[in-house]
Amino acid sequence: MTELLGKTKRVLIVEDDMIISLVIENMVRELGHEVIGKAASGEDAINLALNEQPDLILMDIRLKGEMDGIEAVLAIKEKINTSVIYLTGNSDRVNYDRAKATDFIDLITKPFTISDLTKSFELV
Repeated sequence: MTELLGKTKRVLIVEDDMIISLVIENMVRELGHEVIGKAASGEDAINLALNEQPDLILMDIRLKGEMDGIEAVLAIKEKINTSVIYLTGNSDRVNYDRAKATDFIDLITKPFTISDLTKSFELV
């Protein structure tokens, strides 16, 4: 299936629910991409992103800790150029408008399927 999606991507998953994180990891691997790390907080996401230089970050908007996913992406993009797909259970207008400042690829509303993820990966 990797041929269908182009080059294998190095993916960072940022999700504070361990079960959802595992499901996302399995989907990413099923699509033929490499999971280079997982984080549950914005602070950990920044550190991992700067150290690992992922091709793509799958970022939950609501995270544990002081910082949400949008704030984390803003901090990451100050230092490195990477693609971002937001994953959220709350796609309200305020979050969408805030996310626009991060030049994201797509926003997927939870729950989602591997088909939804495939469509978003095709945009990267």
